[in-house]
Amino acid sequence: MSASGERLAAPVAALFPPAAERERIGEALVHELAAAAARVAAGPVTPTLDVEQLHRELEQFDFELPRPLETLLPWTISRLEHGLTHLTHPRYFGLFNPSPTFPAQLADQIVASFNPQVASVATSPAAVAIEAHVIARLAARAGLPPGSRGHFTTSGSEANATALICALTRLEPRFASEGVRAFAGTPTVYLSEACQPGWFKVAHQCGIGRAALRLIGTDGTGRLDAAQLAERLAHDRAAGDCPVLVAPTAGTTGAGMIDPLQRCAELAREYGAWFHVDAAWGGALLCSPRLRALLSGIEQADSLTIDAHKWFAATMGCGMFLTRHPDTLAEAFRVTAEFMQSRSEVLDPYLTTLQWSRRFLGLRLFLSLAAAGWEGYAAHVERAVALIEELARLLASLGWRVRNEPRLAVLCAMPPEGSAPVRQIVQRVLRSGSAWVAATRFEGVDAVRICATHGESSEADLQLLIRALEQARAP
Repeated sequence: MSASGERLAAPVAALFPPAAERERIGEALVHELAAAAARVAAGPVTPTLDVEQLHRELEQFDFELPRPLETLLPWTISRLEHGLTHLTHPRYFGLFNPSPTFPAQLADQIVASFNPQVASVATSPAAVAIEAHVIARLAARAGLPPGSRGHFTTSGSEANATALICALTRLEPRFASEGVRAFAGTPTVYLSEACQPGWFKVAHQCGIGRAALRLIGTDGTGRLDAAQLAERLAHDRAAGDCPVLVAPTAGTTGAGMIDPLQRCAELAREYGAWFHVDAAWGGALLCSPRLRALLSGIEQADSLTIDAHKWFAATMGCGMFLTRHPDTLAEAFRVTAEFMQSRSEVLDPYLTTLQWSRRFLGLRLFLSLAAAGWEGYAAHVERAVALIEELARLLASLGWRVRNEPRLAVLCAMPPEGSAPVRQIVQRVLRSGSAWVAATRFEGVDAVRICATHGESSEADLQLLIRALEQARAP
């Protein structure tokens, strides 16, 4: 009895239904989702939703009267089925957004059920240990020294921001208290002009300003020009600037190219800068003994970005930051909070990451790696590369010109002379709904960008894509 003598009200049944009801609705949802997945694979890749109709329907949700989940769930599935570009479609040959592995999907269900707060070892010892184990194994795979650490992030951009904060902290200890004012000159960051544009947000967010980014030209093959990098570093140092970060890309967004990691590492050491490799996409090559050599030099990195939600095919919002300097990582994010149960300044995520409240992200990759092993992921990566190499051969036989080296399952192709403009071709393919490709700019020329992201795309899907491209290129 409460102090007022009244009995505590029962839980709200709509939010916390009885166990039998949860099981019944959950089983129905599994069947609904399976049916929707089959329809997605057989239907168009692009949205077909009547957006105005959706807005009219949403206006009916004033949340004054409750509605049964039995009607809400099918409504939601239907609107998503018709209102998304389907990354899970086998003919989505688009950006670095693969269809997720089945173990990763199961991990999301498990995490949602337990809903741990992965801020500290004290509150979530199992979750923190599992994530730390995966990070340590991946760091070892990359050739980083024993004792290297890191954490899961919400995105590659968060991981890249973490790298910049660590670089600023290590190069100028007073940065933590005084910010960029502590530097004698302008802190500068060196990237390829083909880098992920999220770096502009990172520079803004970290307080060095977007003008601090030094975009280095490419060498005609889509890779950062190391000679230009050396010249710019020397110029900036002579002008009084402070180079803090050299960050080549291993798998550029536009063409999947790998910057010269070895030379970048040498220049970073020469100028006392932090060497960070943005391997958000290409980091998955670490799984393949046959393709690992493409990442030569990555083992010298001070830190790495690898996105599990890219080529590792975890569900969305699952990046990783790895570093050989766990002490710097701890110093960059140290804080005192009496209300937190803290046991480890090196392992507690709230003390070593940008985040505080944290979702258990790492289970997605843990279950996938545990189920498939390095060998299974090697086969997954190598299959994607082989698929795009076959597509390049087939398109070349039809007069298309391959512009890049598709070593990372990304193809940039130009149609034969006399065809419609590239961007018009891409729009026609998207309007058809038969496949999803993108337009990109490679070494100053428009090209159709095609990436193998789906682990179950087949040669039959390639043939359907080629048919759509050939029809779309008619002038």
